[in-house]
Amino acid sequence: MNKVEEFEELRPLLFSIAYRILGSVGEAEDAVQEAWLRFDGSEARVASAKAFLSATVTRISIDVLRSARVRREEYVGPWLPEPLLGDPYQDPARSAELADSVSTAALLLLERLSPLERSVFVLREVFGFGFDEVAASVGRSETACRQLLVRARRHMRDGRPRFEADRRERQELATRFFEALKDGDVDGLRNLLAADVHLIGDSGGKAPRLARTVHGPENVSRLLASVFPLMARIDVTFEPHEINGRPGALFHDREGRVLHTLTLDTRASRIQTIHSVINPDKLTHLGPVADAWAIDRELKRTRARTR
Repeated sequence: MNKVEEFEELRPLLFSIAYRILGSVGEAEDAVQEAWLRFDGSEARVASAKAFLSATVTRISIDVLRSARVRREEYVGPWLPEPLLGDPYQDPARSAELADSVSTAALLLLERLSPLERSVFVLREVFGFGFDEVAASVGRSETACRQLLVRARRHMRDGRPRFEADRRERQELATRFFEALKDGDVDGLRNLLAADVHLIGDSGGKAPRLARTVHGPENVSRLLASVFPLMARIDVTFEPHEINGRPGALFHDREGRVLHTLTLDTRASRIQTIHSVINPDKLTHLGPVADAWAIDRELKRTRARTR
């Protein structure tokens, strides 16, 4: 097997590592490409392509994350990870860990960790790397990595909700939610929402946001029921789709361009959090992106005519 073949076989794993560390599809793809350039340019024979490339993409991702954190501190409004429609890396033995670790809620918890803690947690807990491999990847001793993992586990455990719904229950909730959303059914939406539900919108200041953060079932259900029927009147459609391992939907304008995503996190038979990403910079990997400002203006005109 030559270098290109070795790299292409490992590409899904490398992307999945980088995405979980960075929370960005574009930055993860760039990190993988940079890892390839270093691998291809290495004159010394590599004993294990997997070990070399995993360590390389991890170190690149750590460096990128350190600089990205400064940018995220200046980010306009709430920051959410870029929507991921499908994880390219699959491992039946670790399918549960892989699905949970890519959820928006899990990625936001990972944001609380230091770059080293985050990388150690991803490599060890998600992908099952040995401590010797983890240590080589992050440039720390095995003892230091064990300590980093203890802290990371504690932060992740403390932030995780109890009684999260299982996959079938999540899908049933999502089906009912999107039916009520399509009909503008306030009561139907309210009955599906947790008492402390919150809706978080990420526009990055580059698009009109559905909401910055809205709390409570009454406020969230009324907002959703008032906005989405209007959107349907100007030919905005949505397509249910799994996003970041959780039920969600892609919204398109009348030309089929991506407008925004909506993702649902559930707990104890209720929808706990609704994440909306409309920042166009975070949607380009999904296809052509709609002009959200133009749609917002059309929505306002439509609302004015219906009063």
